[in-house]
Amino acid sequence: MTTTVTTRTRPWRGIMVATTLPFRDDLSVDHDAYAAQVARLLEAGCDGVVPNGSLGEYQTLTDAERAQVVRTAVDVAGGDRVMPGVSAYGSAESCRWADRAAELGAGSVLLLPPNAYPADAASVRAHYAEVARTGVPVVAYNNPFDTKVDLTPRLLADLYHDGSVVAVKEFTGDVRRAYEIAELVPELDLLIGADDVLLELALAGAVGWIAGFPNTVPEASVALYRAAVDHDLNTALPLYRELHPLLRWDSRPEFVQAIKVSMDVAGLHGGPTRPPRFPLPADQADAIRSLTEKLLADGHH
Repeated sequence: MTTTVTTRTRPWRGIMVATTLPFRDDLSVDHDAYAAQVARLLEAGCDGVVPNGSLGEYQTLTDAERAQVVRTAVDVAGGDRVMPGVSAYGSAESCRWADRAAELGAGSVLLLPPNAYPADAASVRAHYAEVARTGVPVVAYNNPFDTKVDLTPRLLADLYHDGSVVAVKEFTGDVRRAYEIAELVPELDLLIGADDVLLELALAGAVGWIAGFPNTVPEASVALYRAAVDHDLNTALPLYRELHPLLRWDSRPEFVQAIKVSMDVAGLHGGPTRPPRFPLPADQADAIRSLTEKLLADGHH
């Protein structure tokens, strides 16, 4: 896979980093620091960024802040390398965010199913169809732990054949689903949604990674992903084993705080989180610091 193919024909492919959002001490958004963060990730070889995802704490942002975050990402990266999160409680609000993303030239958007209640399949299909009508390619985000809605392989096949989605960020951690998705709807692009199943899903045919810990160690993450999708196990497996103790924090409820602590240890701008996310307990923060310090000492950046 080349960057040209990734960014021009199917811009949701490759390493799309779900970016953290830097806050100042007063918890206002530091847009200059965010711009520098996006530039740093691209310089390290990542293919694009995903602003306003869960890792970007979109639920705590005002409409003005959320809109400016996308504009900042687009100004730095160019629209086709930006996949804004457009999730919201209502389909109409998601459509508004998708419209704004389209106006800015975003190559795709990331969309959770309805998450105000455990929606049935018909409601899920209607929700995705409504947002798809905005014209920007929609990547489905399957996170049944948070939404209580499971985008099963069969439902994903229906969404694809409805013309509503082009890919899925698969976050269940169940790597068996990759094979069922490929059987039911081989045209749907599978994107790795959890850092700690990267190698398994890459070997199963994933063509992208919506990633968390490249915020901390982008160069090592790029090397791991490229080796994994090339099925170069001699390179990928030992690196995966080294990174995995840190990567598995991406699947924990404290993942936002964990990644920000790790960034701070690496000398990057992690910083605080907005309530209701509060600082990690001391033992968890210490564990993240130790893991990050070891990786840095071993030459991973």
